[in-house]
Amino acid sequence: MGDVLNLYLVLLLGYSLLQVGLGLWLSRRVRSSGDFFVAGRSLGPGLLFGTLIAANIGAGSTVGATGLGYKDGLAAWWWVGAAGFGSLLLARTVGPRMRAVAAEQKLSTVGDYLEWRYHESVRGTISLLLWVGTLAILAGQLIALAWILNVVAAIPKPLGCLIGGAVVTTYFSAGGLHASARVNMLQASVKFLGFALALPLVLERAGGWSALRAAVPPTDSYWNFFTGGASGWHYVALLSPAFVVSPGILQKIYGARDERAVRRGVTTNALVLLAYAIVPPVLGIAARALHPGLDNPELALPTLLVQDVPPWIGAIGLAAVFSAEVSAADAILFMLSTSLSQDLYRRFVNPSASDKQGLRVARLAAIGGGAVAVGLAIVSPSVIGVLSIFYSLLGVSLFVPIVAGLYVKRAGTAEALSAIAAGVAVLLAVHFLTGGKGLGILTPALAGLVAAAAACSLSLLARRSARSA
Repeated sequence: MGDVLNLYLVLLLGYSLLQVGLGLWLSRRVRSSGDFFVAGRSLGPGLLFGTLIAANIGAGSTVGATGLGYKDGLAAWWWVGAAGFGSLLLARTVGPRMRAVAAEQKLSTVGDYLEWRYHESVRGTISLLLWVGTLAILAGQLIALAWILNVVAAIPKPLGCLIGGAVVTTYFSAGGLHASARVNMLQASVKFLGFALALPLVLERAGGWSALRAAVPPTDSYWNFFTGGASGWHYVALLSPAFVVSPGILQKIYGARDERAVRRGVTTNALVLLAYAIVPPVLGIAARALHPGLDNPELALPTLLVQDVPPWIGAIGLAAVFSAEVSAADAILFMLSTSLSQDLYRRFVNPSASDKQGLRVARLAAIGGGAVAVGLAIVSPSVIGVLSIFYSLLGVSLFVPIVAGLYVKRAGTAEALSAIAAGVAVLLAVHFLTGGKGLGILTPALAGLVAAAAACSLSLLARRSARSA
């Protein structure tokens, strides 16, 4: 067994070096901030799909969702399924419109859009909020990487977080979107191959689907598709809005060559997410049958790949999961670097900064953000916990300002700031007053969204009344 584990470790380290080497090689073509931030607006449907699916199938969609399946059963489908619904909405509405505006106005970040549509105060407010939330999601990816290395080679969690952070920071900070979009294609291919090979073998090892269904479930709701344990349809309110307005996703869309590429690439990404959503719950349920005594449910997926499939399949599966976490982490570094370089540094600190200076700050921001996220990952207990912080904050702060900016002509700075303030305040109030449970069907995230929409609407009505008086 020790020789097999050493083989896994050597293969993962070799795969990591391959990704770093490819990223550094591609970085030679990065000549300007336009290449770094929006890949020269040259991404076709295939590359756009690849970079989106690589970003969207990350720690939460693999290690985290399998852990939810282990604990909560079939309802864990909604964790990834909600992301698919949000992506489908993005493909048909916000995505093509945002890409058209970005190309026409030569925008590089979501912050650029918020200032162009509203005011610099909206840009600054959102940028500061996103730095808090984005560090949380990056930490979640690094925790998942650490769990893999812990199961494979008993590497302590702090060292695993450090290794994962070093890999993703190195290749992304060198080449930005231009490099990561192409590295993401390799990562996506490895993911699909790994899960396609591992899933049927794990089911066979567990005795097949009929054996799983015949086993005594740990809870009465374990086989309920709509709600079970902490999982269920309420993830739609938590996750779907974030996948419509995520700066990391929208900035990848900025790199598309036209609106048709956006519709095709993002729709394909959505459909694949909806189909893939069943894989983590099934793996989690199988892990529950095979390893019922795991202290940490988030170890379910790496445990299956190390103990329950042939070594060569396990190696490919571990590489797939490793790809998932690294590719999602580079999407988060993309958000961090562009936010600090374009939305804060070049807008508020040094407006006269040259293109070369902006590019250098972006790379330094990626390195600095990666270092802070490693520290946060070391002290945070679970993947799902830190990801929930990010998705909640992202949805309530950005969804209403972006959608209103695209579809409500009269929406202005007052409406955007009102929506942000009300959404975040209600989210936090409901979360802390109810211990995160929410008020009936109103989860903290959904309550925050409702409050943001209401504040925006009331501000519009107040301005109309003032003009009429």
